[in-house]
Amino acid sequence: MSDAFYRDPTAPTEARVRDLLARMTLREKVGQLNQRMYGWDAYRRTPDGGFELTEALHAETDRFEGLGALYGLQRADAWSGVDHGNGPGAQDGAALAELVQRHVVGRSRLGIPALFVEEVPHGLMALDGTVLPVNLAVGAGWDPALYERAAAHAAAELRARGGHVALVSALDIARDPRWGRTEECFGEDPYLAARLTEALVRGAQGPGEDFAPDKAPVVLKHFAGQGATVGGRNSAESELGWRELHEIHLPAARAGVRAGAAAVMAAYNEVDGMPCSGNHALLTGLLREEWGFDGLVMADGLAVDRLARITGDKTSAGALALNSGVDLSLWDEGFTHLEEAVERGLVEESVLDAAVARVLRLKFRLGLFEPQRTTCPAPAGGAELSKDVARAAVTLLRNDGVLPVGAHVSRIAVLGPQAATTAHQSGDYTAPQRPGTGSSVLDGLRRLAPPGLDIRHAPGCSLTGDDLSGIPEAIAQAAASDLAVLVLGGSSARTPETVFDANGAALTAVSEMTCGEGVDLAGLRLGDAQYALLDAVVATGTPTAVVLVQGRPHLVPDTAPALLSAWYPGPWGGEAIAEVLLGLAEPAGRLPVSVPRSAAQLPVYYNHKDTEYGGYADESAEPRYSFGHGLSYTSFAYGEPRLTGSAVEVDVTNTGQRYGRSVVQVYLRRLITPTWPRTLELCAFEGVGLAPGERRTVTVPLAGLGGTVEIRVAASAREALRARGQSFTAPDDTPL
Repeated sequence: MSDAFYRDPTAPTEARVRDLLARMTLREKVGQLNQRMYGWDAYRRTPDGGFELTEALHAETDRFEGLGALYGLQRADAWSGVDHGNGPGAQDGAALAELVQRHVVGRSRLGIPALFVEEVPHGLMALDGTVLPVNLAVGAGWDPALYERAAAHAAAELRARGGHVALVSALDIARDPRWGRTEECFGEDPYLAARLTEALVRGAQGPGEDFAPDKAPVVLKHFAGQGATVGGRNSAESELGWRELHEIHLPAARAGVRAGAAAVMAAYNEVDGMPCSGNHALLTGLLREEWGFDGLVMADGLAVDRLARITGDKTSAGALALNSGVDLSLWDEGFTHLEEAVERGLVEESVLDAAVARVLRLKFRLGLFEPQRTTCPAPAGGAELSKDVARAAVTLLRNDGVLPVGAHVSRIAVLGPQAATTAHQSGDYTAPQRPGTGSSVLDGLRRLAPPGLDIRHAPGCSLTGDDLSGIPEAIAQAAASDLAVLVLGGSSARTPETVFDANGAALTAVSEMTCGEGVDLAGLRLGDAQYALLDAVVATGTPTAVVLVQGRPHLVPDTAPALLSAWYPGPWGGEAIAEVLLGLAEPAGRLPVSVPRSAAQLPVYYNHKDTEYGGYADESAEPRYSFGHGLSYTSFAYGEPRLTGSAVEVDVTNTGQRYGRSVVQVYLRRLITPTWPRTLELCAFEGVGLAPGERRTVTVPLAGLGGTVEIRVAASAREALRARGQSFTAPDDTPL
């Protein structure tokens, strides 16, 4: 193979791809499109603490004389059964990857390496990986630059462990908070999601065609419309028109493609009656032909085989997916029969070649064929970066003078099932954490409280169930204190007792799991005992601040004078929450989703279609807290907005006594439009930090408006509805 042109690192990538593809047999080509194994089945620990490869891996590489991709080699969780006793950590993860890769390359006649694909939903899902706050918390931060830093850190950790490709949720839009995967969404708004998706791609992949040793190609999940399933049920049907799909569910994907995303994952749901993995109009007509996307399309787990419900068998299901635009399967049987599909005339070999070329191209861009690859050292500072993201996400929804903790407070009762644990601060897709990792709210308050401030604790109840036996102790602690901090919420923490589907979704949630993939709710209530605890603590008359640790908005009555949402803030989120409670940090978060008054209102989102008769006779149709809402410990005044060509200017003044951050939100209202318009649409935003008394002119660029519109500048969607707008006609060809 010394004369193999594809091995020349100085040759153009496309020429190398063509040369290698021309040397491959049909069987070898099919192998490159298969990602069959669970990575944790490829190895096992040896008595001396090392790793050995399994017969399952040998059989898989023998099947196609190599391996296209391997999923989850570093994955650790209750589903995989991998923990610190049997899995790879920071010290030996890279060595395991190298061991597997040597085997794959040695088994391949042409020496083709495998792609190692890992979950990176909120940090690398591996032992010793930095856990970041979930996407809903990222959305609450309204800070793309901060998220870009976090994405870069996660990519560097992935590459330091020998991984190559990051699976990252980014494209789902939260339109029904009953959906268990709401935590994986940036929010309900397409513009906010688009800006954060761009930041993700920039941070993880970096500039240029090839990837630096500390950068990783991303697979953007899920394409498209998965947040619109009926009833908030996971993988259920969706009722999406083409216009709704384009206006709400595609802008983030479009932004990610324009930013250079290497790959997208076809979603489980259907679009116009056809599941995304078999949807030619979506994957080829729109994504490739209209948008010009030339990257990789991966199927979601076992989604190709589901197409057999349409085609009749798994061979034709694989053919449908490949013909529709899927390049790489995930655990499916259907793609293993592609050789037969070609021979039966179900697939043209040229279509298969195009998919193989995309897989090979990504491997060349990663430098996997080069004998002297530069390794990436593990990045430092992950815990502090995670806490930065958590701090930015803490959202103050209500405050009747209780926060920040005043000098008159000498004793705080820290209560509730989330107060003293870190186990439920991280979202779904989280690896087991080493004992002592992170900080709970109780830990943070005890560490940061000034001398003389007495911190007491009682859990009161658990997250689920109706056991009220711990409430009397919580009442006693609250009654004897100057302030009660009541930490409530939900959990996406899986346990070994959880029953899993073949794709890893939770079939039966046990213990205290109330959120995550496969854990959808018919309502949005907390556990019954949590409401009893809230009522009992408030009834003591002690001023109470409620903190919600959650993966979706839950329903909490307005009985306590202060309410914060920290979402799932990650292991170090407890300290970030404590900083905000004590006034050491500002509550900088703004809602990325509307918080409903009840589940009976759903769907509730700010950018609904305009209507004059949208209310209910028995309840308000307005959310309890609107998209974009968030209070500060100071106050801000906005001047009259000024339109200046392609930007809007507004003077923002900190009129309070503390430093604070406001998020200037620019909304448009379409006045003349060929179709029925939405009431409001977010079209720009900019965060601004101001000292007491400081005034600054904030200039926010406007782009992609088109037509006759009205611009409104406000601090939330609800305020924008009441604000006076300025109308103008924008050119239709303004670039997005």
